[in-house]
Amino acid sequence: MDGTGKKYEWFVIGDINGFFGLMFDNLTVLSFLAGVLVFGFKFPADIVYSRMFPGTAIGVLFGDMVYTWMAFRLARKTGNTSVTAMPLGLDTPSTIGMALVVLGPAFLGLKAEGMPEREAAMLTWQIGMATVVLMGVLKLILSFCGGWVQKIVPQAGLLGSLAGVGLALIGFIPLADIFGMPLVGLMALGLILYTLIAGIRLPRHFPGVLACVLVGTALYYLLGPTGWAGGTYVSPPAIALHMSFPVPTLGFMHGFVPALKYLPIAVPFAILTVVGGINVTESARVAGDNFNTRDILLTEAVATFVAGICGGVAQSTPYIGQPAYKRMGARAGYTLLTGLFIGLGGILGYVSFFVELIPRAVLAPILVFVALDIMAQAFIACPPKHAVAVAFAYFPTVARLLSIKLGNPEFVPAETFQKLMVAQGRSLPELLVTIALGNGFILTGMLWGAFLAELIDRRLKISAVYLGVLAVFSFFGVVHSCSPEGNIYLPWLLTGIARKIPYQFALGYVGLAVMFLLLSATSASREPPLDPEHQLKPEG
Repeated sequence: MDGTGKKYEWFVIGDINGFFGLMFDNLTVLSFLAGVLVFGFKFPADIVYSRMFPGTAIGVLFGDMVYTWMAFRLARKTGNTSVTAMPLGLDTPSTIGMALVVLGPAFLGLKAEGMPEREAAMLTWQIGMATVVLMGVLKLILSFCGGWVQKIVPQAGLLGSLAGVGLALIGFIPLADIFGMPLVGLMALGLILYTLIAGIRLPRHFPGVLACVLVGTALYYLLGPTGWAGGTYVSPPAIALHMSFPVPTLGFMHGFVPALKYLPIAVPFAILTVVGGINVTESARVAGDNFNTRDILLTEAVATFVAGICGGVAQSTPYIGQPAYKRMGARAGYTLLTGLFIGLGGILGYVSFFVELIPRAVLAPILVFVALDIMAQAFIACPPKHAVAVAFAYFPTVARLLSIKLGNPEFVPAETFQKLMVAQGRSLPELLVTIALGNGFILTGMLWGAFLAELIDRRLKISAVYLGVLAVFSFFGVVHSCSPEGNIYLPWLLTGIARKIPYQFALGYVGLAVMFLLLSATSASREPPLDPEHQLKPEG
């Protein structure tokens, strides 16, 4: 209650729209996590639904409950009766990244070593838990120095690497799902583009995300039996709830050592959510809600840690778009409803029912929107002169996408894959190079974007420092690992043609760093940076 006697209006009609938007965002991420694992990597579905989902969902419940309480606290402190809570949910880039480059490959690798499927699935789950716990610990530390990271690493590196994930993993893969059921997928996509991209309201202010899900799902089940929906029609699933209460456990310790090799993926994802948390808190402040940045970051870190020790395999993060939820008229009710729906749904099992009920082609447009938003933000938020550095940071993720597809035995037989890895020619084997470029792709993209942004700004010595870091990291396989599994190694223990990768990649980065250091002594290198409009135009 403020000085005028008005109470905080914590639940209004706008919270209904906000709930459907935030809830379906989380449901979409869970759907693709399950879809990639169960249908892509043939992972046992019951372990996904009864082991991974409950702990993952409890992190969302914890975070949204705390953010709801923060909204009440801010309203009481400021007397503002229209405070909008900060939205929290599953981080889309890292969750899809976890499925595609951690959980899936770990499961296949363990089976290839001769481990029975169930044992391999359980150990993979523990590896996922350990990776998320590591993310949570890193985020706890970074919450006290996130501002420092944001200052020293150019935005082109931070946002460019994330935008690459948006392009290749969040955008392209769901786009293939959309066109796998063209009529259903495109109708759902059209509603997302109409409401969220073009910003046109539906009649009676009907929520666009809810309309997308209802229309797409109805079309699928109406047209599916006729064959017009595309693909193979699957009748609605029986109501089978995978109930499981996420109890804190030290079971992740079994997967701790194997999880260490995924640190090159976990560290950048943790950094990006911390920097993202700083940015979204600032956007909320501009919109009129001045939340404490440290509290926002600590909450997302603890929520991630809680999820990991309870069996979760995905980190949580404050979502971009608090001002958008404020424009909807949402207050604190939408985060309360979302936390309860997702958290209880993971425990009681009805979330897995909705994941099986709603076709991926219907939820895929939501991810395409997220991908477009991430890519656009990278170019808009960065200085125009750094646009090239943002685009350059995309390439490692494209290489990783190719590695994922080429490493799938359904696309390329294992025998053929091994032959291509050692194929002799005038240069290093193309497949081996592609895999090396894709391993550690988030960290690579961040460092590539950073060194090029510094180069554009004529800070050649700092650019050379980033190249030196790349040389060290590539030498030990932190980035550019020549192993298909992305292992870190001591390069002198490698054998065959793969041994050339760490030495030659590191030598290439060192040579480039030395060249920039020498060129930094020239007068031309100290001239003002290029005009963005002429940056890509050839001389003459």
